[in-house]
Amino acid sequence: MTKIATTGNKGKGIRSDCFVTLELTDMGGIQLELESKVSVMYGDSIRKEALEILDFFGINNAKVKIEDSGAISLVIAARIEAAIKKLIPAEKSWLPDLLEENRYTTAKDQNRFSRLYLPGNSPSLMINAGIHKPDGIILDLEDAVAPDKKDEARFLVRNALSGINFYGAERMVRINQGERGLEDLEYIIPYNVNLILLPKCEKPEQVHAVNNKINEIVNRISYIVNHKSYIVNRKSYIVNRKSSIWLMPIIESALGVINAYAIASCADNITSMAIGLEDYTADLGTKRTAEGTESFFARSMVVNAARAAGIQPIDSVFSDVGDMEGLRQNVLRSKALGFDGMGCIHPRQIVVIHETFAPAADEIEKAKKIVFAFHRAQEQGLGVVSLGTKMIDPPVVKRALNTINLAVKMNKLTENWRDTHEQ
Repeated sequence: MTKIATTGNKGKGIRSDCFVTLELTDMGGIQLELESKVSVMYGDSIRKEALEILDFFGINNAKVKIEDSGAISLVIAARIEAAIKKLIPAEKSWLPDLLEENRYTTAKDQNRFSRLYLPGNSPSLMINAGIHKPDGIILDLEDAVAPDKKDEARFLVRNALSGINFYGAERMVRINQGERGLEDLEYIIPYNVNLILLPKCEKPEQVHAVNNKINEIVNRISYIVNHKSYIVNRKSYIVNRKSSIWLMPIIESALGVINAYAIASCADNITSMAIGLEDYTADLGTKRTAEGTESFFARSMVVNAARAAGIQPIDSVFSDVGDMEGLRQNVLRSKALGFDGMGCIHPRQIVVIHETFAPAADEIEKAKKIVFAFHRAQEQGLGVVSLGTKMIDPPVVKRALNTINLAVKMNKLTENWRDTHEQ
């Protein structure tokens, strides 16, 4: 049986993390070695927590080395627990307390202009991500995590969902594909995740498998909470879910594009559908370009499928984090195709994405005129609405109202805009 396990990250450039080496021994008690630049201030508390966790899992004889680079408590706990569970089977968990700030739920139709991808095994990028105010924060367990780090990343993402304040951003997790992805759900569903991204989705059956697993976990949690039969540390918890857990399938292949509407319409808890262009163009055997000619068909299919299913179409990421003008032009093209948002891989992209997806001044003015023309026609009992020489049908009015509501939400229009409008 393997008696040595390592978890975490160390080395040049690593911040807010630690590297744990755990060796089980036959005798000698706990031998704990700590290397940390903040040992003078926090060494005692780090040692105390490490010993408590080891005792909690029944580890009585072991050599433990913690190489700390400024990790917060929930990160250290995740690394130690991951190392322990590499060596011994254990059903119980050492969980951080759920922050009151993280008890919120999200709405199916809320704005999703931006979603910021964060590697699920890099705590330094998670800790302050919420201050940049993205609409969503994605803790990524899939492509952003090395294969040999995926198991330990689950513990870090689980603890982050509980103990890191994301300042109201929708708390998202991108799971892995297939069985590994279903296993990922065990680490995120009980901890108030808001939305799950399904990578490389090609058929409705993949969505159904995820929902079946979610329902299984939720039902188990309900039983556990009601019977108080779960063993956890201190004041930790498991969230008894009553709100929906939203899904965002990601279309990343030719087959996924062809099946886009079947996927988008296969479950009520699908809020949105995204396209991933790096994998899609690789599947086509072509190169991704700034103009997007090679992906025009796929992006249009995703937009049309999403609109037909009544959900939000979400565009792919823009990978050049230094080209803000290129990003702005990309967002304009995305918006013109009908997308409601896109992914981002750096916080500096968030402001450009929000400003460009927001309604422009001329769009707002046109929407105001349409809404007023509609209300005048209603007041006069007219069955036909017109603006100048153009007829206005209900879908146009609905789109105008959506523009107005969005402008108000983004402070581009005041709540009392009707009173200040010059008719």
